[in-house]
Amino acid sequence: MSQPATQSKMQTSEPTTSPLFRGWTPVSSRLNPYLPPIFITLILLIGHLSFGILESYRKTILAIVSAMACELVLSRLLLHKWPNLASSYITGISVGILLRSPGYWPYAVCAMLSITSKYVLRVNGRHLFNPSNFGICAMLFLASDAVATLSIQWGNNLGAMAVIWVLGSLIIWRARRFHICATYVASFLVLSVVRAWITGDPWLSEVSPITGPEYQLFIFFMITDPKTTVRSKGGQCVVAFLVALTEMFFRLGQSIYAPLYALFFVGPAALAIEMWMNSRRSISATSQVVNPNPVQP
Repeated sequence: MSQPATQSKMQTSEPTTSPLFRGWTPVSSRLNPYLPPIFITLILLIGHLSFGILESYRKTILAIVSAMACELVLSRLLLHKWPNLASSYITGISVGILLRSPGYWPYAVCAMLSITSKYVLRVNGRHLFNPSNFGICAMLFLASDAVATLSIQWGNNLGAMAVIWVLGSLIIWRARRFHICATYVASFLVLSVVRAWITGDPWLSEVSPITGPEYQLFIFFMITDPKTTVRSKGGQCVVAFLVALTEMFFRLGQSIYAPLYALFFVGPAALAIEMWMNSRRSISATSQVVNPNPVQP
């Protein structure tokens, strides 16, 4: 191709954006990393202004500061880099919303346990547990006399929930993880019919927990966490169903922490199985490369 033709092609392929706007990106693109922190802050504000869910702002702020400080220290010590604090902010605010304790120390300890799990409980460079889920469950296991979790205190105001559902669905859809939420919710609804049939309780009493704001944190943040979910889309849907199924058995056992416990056991197990399967495929592929045409006896 001649040089003038090449130059013409290059000129037509260049963006026609005015120099005034070069380097400018749409607001939605610039805000993408901050949408989850903004959204979880919105959940807190709606919940507290509507129902007064927080025991105190100080405890929630303590959880947030503890999580972010722990992230800074561990990232610098172990990875030798400054971390993005959006994840630790989400973890801290989740602990501040979900944990219940008369004291202050459980909020700090829970937040630090949550962040520490990201750096300690790792396999092949991936952490196995959703941080806030791990921290809260660890506190329930180890300090059950000092802590509890938020349950029905938030009520079931459908107006407030509609705002959260719409915004949360849009954000999760943009993140291409809506199928996880949809699978879990559909499974919960179907299994609530099964629970009502087994227990003889009214169906509405079995399905009502999912309309509480505490479940919105679980649905939009815990089970969709990109760092602690399996890679394949089909696998993510299977795991979401298994979480709902395991939760059903915990509920039948009268556990009020059923969803947290279900994710605590199912999530890491699914990741471990995925890693094992990937290692098997890697070994098989390597053996085929090393010995592509084995000698037949």
